[in-house]
Amino acid sequence: MEINCEWCGGKASNGENTVYWELPDGSRAIEIRMTPAVVCKECEMVYQDEDIIKEIEDQLFLVDTKKIGSSIGYRGLMELPRLLKRNYFDFSS
Repeated sequence: MEINCEWCGGKASNGENTVYWELPDGSRAIEIRMTPAVVCKECEMVYQDEDIIKEIEDQLFLVDTKKIGSSIGYRGLMELPRLLKRNYFDFSS
């Protein structure tokens, strides 16, 4: 499947990168390693698509963030047990 860059419209591919995310309570930021990303071959932009952003934000809202150190892998973050089944404060869907 061909991916087009959201920034320049050029050809892009799936990849991974490290991102830094502020916790929902604003207390600190964490490093999330090996996060799925879109990598543009033309403009060299590396970014997360909206689905990944929503997954990260929902997961951080639903887990006990005190159990997360300053750095965690994306897969490890997604495997943390949730305190709630879903984000009941997300009215977008």
